[in-house]
Amino acid sequence: MEKQNKNNRQNILDMVLIAMFAVIIAVCSWLSIPGEVPVTLQTFGVFCAVGLLGGKRGTLSVVIYILLGLVGVPVFAGFKGGVGSLIGPTGGYIIGFVFTALVYWLVTKLLGTKIWAVVLGMVLGLVVCYAFGTAWFVLVYSHKNGAISVMQALSMCVIPFIIPDIVKIAVATILVKVMPKKYLNNK
Repeated sequence: MEKQNKNNRQNILDMVLIAMFAVIIAVCSWLSIPGEVPVTLQTFGVFCAVGLLGGKRGTLSVVIYILLGLVGVPVFAGFKGGVGSLIGPTGGYIIGFVFTALVYWLVTKLLGTKIWAVVLGMVLGLVVCYAFGTAWFVLVYSHKNGAISVMQALSMCVIPFIIPDIVKIAVATILVKVMPKKYLNNK
């Protein structure tokens, strides 16, 4: 009976943490500088979710965040929500957050959670997000506005974000290192 109560408490804690980090990602998305591809703290929220909660729970937080936006809750940059945000030119980057989380989960599952593996997981996840988001951007933007090259898309959607995203990874990594695990029970 005591073991079942402990499992129930852990399940409730997991649900609360997953929901809390979905909200943190949303709040991070609202802090933005508008543009063709807005500069936000969304990736920072994603990095914190996976780094602090672990791959599984962090990925669930990202999926819940996207599902909230999909059904119309204004959780995306610029207080936007709905299907239109996901099928628009920058929707691929939002969907790419799931790939970021999954890559992080895979890397840390294979290599452990030493700081270098955490950083590697975040960097590789970001690269996959950039690749997926840029491919999506080229397809959607070209369909609506005429042809755009991959290099043009990279210069608009990736290159200006590399340094800010490196800073976000560094800060998220510091948080992962200093945050007491007993509160998050990182799995």
